[in-house]
Amino acid sequence: MSNPVLSVRNLETTFTTKLGPFRAVNGVSYDINAGETLGIVGESGCGKSVTSFSLMRLIEKPGRITNGEAILNGRDLLKLSESEMEQVRGGEMAMIFQEPMTALNPVLTIGRQLDEQILKHRHVSKKEARDRSIEMLRLVGIPSPEKRYEAYAHQLSGGMRQRAMIAMALSCDPKFLIADEPTTALDVTIQAQILELIQDIQEKFNMTVQFITHDLGVISEISDRVMVMYGGQTCETATAKDIFNSPRHPYTVALINSRPKFGHRVDKLQTIEGSVPAPHELPRGCPFQNRCPNALEICKTNRPPLEKMGANLVACFNPM
Repeated sequence: MSNPVLSVRNLETTFTTKLGPFRAVNGVSYDINAGETLGIVGESGCGKSVTSFSLMRLIEKPGRITNGEAILNGRDLLKLSESEMEQVRGGEMAMIFQEPMTALNPVLTIGRQLDEQILKHRHVSKKEARDRSIEMLRLVGIPSPEKRYEAYAHQLSGGMRQRAMIAMALSCDPKFLIADEPTTALDVTIQAQILELIQDIQEKFNMTVQFITHDLGVISEISDRVMVMYGGQTCETATAKDIFNSPRHPYTVALINSRPKFGHRVDKLQTIEGSVPAPHELPRGCPFQNRCPNALEICKTNRPPLEKMGANLVACFNPM
C-alpha cells in the first residue's frame, strides 16, 4: 500500500455551550491514499462536515480542535500557524462547499474571486490570472466563460454556481480536495453532471478526494472506500464494495436497508427507529445504542473500539 496523502489520528473537535462541552468529532482516525476517493456518510449531525472543517482549520468559536493530528503530505495541519495554513488552504488542499450561494462573495464578480485565489498562490501577472480563471471556467463546463467571468453569483443558476465553486477550488491544482455535499441543493440531472465532472477532473489531475454526503447512491457511485459516521465517531470503514455487499455495523445495515432499491417494489420503507440525539445528549458507551436492535449491556457503558472484522473495520460489540 502506498503512503497515505492524508493521515488523520484521534481527531477531536469540541464545542463549549451553556449545557457544557461536547465533542462533535470524537477520536476519528482514517487514511486516504493518492488518487483515492473516501466517501464519508451518515445522518445530519453525525460529524461529517465538522471533521472536514477541522482539517481546513475553519472551526470557529465556541468550537476548537482539542486533540489529534492530520498529516497532509508530511505536515501536521493542526500544528501549522495561521499564516502557514493560509498558504496550504486553497493551494495544497481545497474545499467545495455545500451551498455556493453563501460561499461565494455576492458583491464580487466570479472572475474577481477566482483571480484573488490564483494571485495568492501562484506567482503570475493579473493577465495570467485572468486567463487561468477563464480556462478553469471552461474546464468545468461553463458556457461562454468570458461572459461568466464578469458575472455575479446571483446571475448564475445553482448548477453554474457550483461549477464556479469547483473551478475556484481547482484553480491552483490542489492534490487534496474536500467536497462537502456539493450536490445536495441541485436537481438530479445537474447532480449527475457535477458528480461526473468531479470524477473526470480527479482522474485528470490525480487528486485525492474526501467526499461528504448523506446519499448512499452518490457514495456507491463515486467512492473507492467508505467511512460511516454516527455521533461524531466512526462506525465502520471498508471499500465501497464491502460496505454495500457485506456491512457489519447495525447502523450501516440500517442505512442501506432504508434506501429504496431499483427494481424492487415495497409497500413500506424500512426506517431507523428513534432519532439522532443532540450532541450533549449522546449516551455513554456506543452512541448508537438507543436505536440499535443488537445492543448489549456492555454497549451502555463501553465505547466499542474500531477493530478488523473480515475486510471491514467495525466499532461494534455485536456486529451483524
